[in-house]
Amino acid sequence: MYRIDAITVPLAVIGGCWLARRPVVATALLTIAAWIKIWPGALVLAAVIAARSRMRMLITAFALSAVIVLMLFLLGADQHLFGFLTEQAGRGLQVEAVAATPFMWMAHFGAASVDYSFELLTFQIGMPGAEVLAGLLTPIMVLAVLALVVIGALKAARGASFPRLLPPLALALVVTLIVTNKVGSPQFQTWLIAPVILWIIFDRTRSGIPSAIVLVLGGLTCAIYPLTYDALLRTDLLPVVLLTARNLLLIALLVAAVRALVRVPNGRGRTRIRT
Repeated sequence: MYRIDAITVPLAVIGGCWLARRPVVATALLTIAAWIKIWPGALVLAAVIAARSRMRMLITAFALSAVIVLMLFLLGADQHLFGFLTEQAGRGLQVEAVAATPFMWMAHFGAASVDYSFELLTFQIGMPGAEVLAGLLTPIMVLAVLALVVIGALKAARGASFPRLLPPLALALVVTLIVTNKVGSPQFQTWLIAPVILWIIFDRTRSGIPSAIVLVLGGLTCAIYPLTYDALLRTDLLPVVLLTARNLLLIALLVAAVRALVRVPNGRGRTRIRT
């Protein structure tokens, strides 16, 4: 069920744990993970913003990416280098996506439908306006990520410590990739494991709320898929309620992460890393 996230999540966790003391090795692992599936790139971005060794991280990420691209060219995969972007362009609004929640309620009351895409092998919302919203989500994602980058960069420029800045910034970026995504696959919730583990390691005293929310999200996601997924496709009441609760909790997690990011103190006072 986890598909390739069974590889990227462990790589992201290991790389994240090494960011403070082995930034080059950590960046290399995270970069490899990002080329497998793009989301670990959010951790690289957060680390580059928060760390003082950002130039070494950037050089490592770009150099390793250049090697990977060269290898792909030599293997004849040059036409598929950006497939992770182009293959998503034709997707509609998947039923589990956060933005699809109102449409699922409309489908429950008969005002919309759940359709199967034989081309993409996925269930999508069938209703006028759903495709327009799906097309808007990608630029919304880009703008949201840019806003978080600006906030993080300002905090770093004002002397925010690495252990305080990295965890909320990393979590906010990862949750943004989920909340603003037109796809809502259950394995997306595993992405949250890496930034939450980083929060526990670097700033344990403030990690309680995000950790608890992620645990509940995992339970709700399991209740939706695979336990009640067939009923969800029929838009039965219970799975639609479960999906709504899960998606609202994702938004709450994003709000909590952004709030923690904004409240990261300025100054260069030392913050103890609790392990």
